[in-house]
Amino acid sequence: MNDIDLERPLDGPPDETDIGLRAYFTRISDDRLLEYQADWSDQQLMEWDGNFRSDGALMLVCCERDIEIGEYRAVLEEHITRRQLRQNG
Repeated sequence: MNDIDLERPLDGPPDETDIGLRAYFTRISDDRLLEYQADWSDQQLMEWDGNFRSDGALMLVCCERDIEIGEYRAVLEEHITRRQLRQNG
């Protein structure tokens, strides 16, 4: 699987923000992604990433909508699984 494959959501046609968020994750190293813990609080997750605004949305250029922590977490977990860094379950 290459980075372009990882930029497409599995569940339908993407918008610019869907692709941008997934592309953002392709630039994070395997080692860094393996640090992620699913049981982190939202605050811990935002601190780990270090790229969230004070209003709680991810700072991402060229996006049509804000990416809130719930969407960020869901797409991150999907991305980790798709990169085969962790298995489902």
